[in-house]
Amino acid sequence: MDRYERAEALVRATLSLAGAALRASYVASVVRTWDVEQLARVLDIVCERAEQAEASAREVLLAIVDALNAQGMDEIVQRLREQAAGESLLALERLVRAPDAAAAHSPLRSRPLGAARDGAAPPLGQRKYLARRPDRETMQRLLADPHPDVIRSLLGNPRITEDDVVRLAARRPGRAEVLAEIARSTRWAHGPRVRIALVVNPGTPPEIAARIAGLLLRPELDLVARLPGVPLSVRALCLEHLQRRPPVDLANQRGHDVH
Repeated sequence: MDRYERAEALVRATLSLAGAALRASYVASVVRTWDVEQLARVLDIVCERAEQAEASAREVLLAIVDALNAQGMDEIVQRLREQAAGESLLALERLVRAPDAAAAHSPLRSRPLGAARDGAAPPLGQRKYLARRPDRETMQRLLADPHPDVIRSLLGNPRITEDDVVRLAARRPGRAEVLAEIARSTRWAHGPRVRIALVVNPGTPPEIAARIAGLLLRPELDLVARLPGVPLSVRALCLEHLQRRPPVDLANQRGHDVH
């Protein structure tokens, strides 16, 4: 089986699964078990097809980004980055690029819920418990909590809304750990408003912002490239993607052809 057949098999297998979390889990298992050279070549093909607005490849790219954004993937991503650079796998290189983080803000140091004047705070376990409660007032206060475990619990709370998540993703200065948790949430990270808020926030880890940029549609890429305050490396990457996106009419036609 050559790389093109493997890429098509990966697309079919991923799309046969229902739900973003299950698809991400399957792709993560592939990423962890395949030989990195073979994996890089297959992912490059899927990335290239997605850049050309092929609907099925774009769906699978979502799962690939979810998988690579997961905790514990840093070493594999770095190996893919090296493989992409060594073999000039340009579509994959754009996805796993590590832009310059120099422009990112320092993490915000706000006091957690209930912190006293001396900086004391309720135990982490209590804050995580409160984050799962349906009380909107408590949830709003906990959105300022600096601990990623608390934010993860909040993101799973049925009462939290997309507006809440967008505000959290747009907060300046942004906490890298908090923004990474939002990017890892398959419940929220696929929403266009959340994606854009993450990409344009200088506090988002640059490698995560780069991967999300690869998911943006042509109008979204154009918007991000024009917005003030976007890190220069992210803006440059969006402009790169724009150059490779087909015209809108052609992109729409390809989407209809797949279905």
